[in-house]
Amino acid sequence: MRRPGQQRQPKQQRKARQTRTEEFLEFASGRANHLFRSACLLTSGDTHLAEDLVQETLGRMYALWGRVSRIDNPAAYAQTILVRTFLTHRRRRSADERPLGELPDHAVTTAGDPALRLALLDALARLAPKDRAVVVLRYWEDRSVEETAEAMRVSSAAVRTRSVRALAKLREQLGGTLAELAAL
Repeated sequence: MRRPGQQRQPKQQRKARQTRTEEFLEFASGRANHLFRSACLLTSGDTHLAEDLVQETLGRMYALWGRVSRIDNPAAYAQTILVRTFLTHRRRRSADERPLGELPDHAVTTAGDPALRLALLDALARLAPKDRAVVVLRYWEDRSVEETAEAMRVSSAAVRTRSVRALAKLREQLGGTLAELAAL
């Protein structure tokens, strides 16, 4: 039922909105898995938080889709939103809450070495959130220093410094473990 004074939407507007929605759904279904993998790395394997971050990212993308679809690289824009959402989440008080359950006795994977994957996720979890974001963007997403700086809203020098320090921390945490696990 229409409100008084409210006009009916012309067919062209409804069709344009439906087309935008279909375009977004195609984009979201194509990028959701990639965003989820990145979110899992950012959250150090917390799949529940990763799902929440992806949902929030896609929700923000949908709200801006009319403008975002004209951007040269909507996938990179979605990744930027994901990282910013993660960093914002880390600043909230509720970000300190952790589930009490233990990890299962064995990891379920389809490829790769589960022990190596768990060791890397554990080492990533011990990094500060911004260090983790730099490592994921630079080495998982293979972004340039400038792209990483833009996504995190910091200077290029800050990204370089964080990269060096984060990698040093990872090497220190993994020590000989990484070489042992990679050799298996």
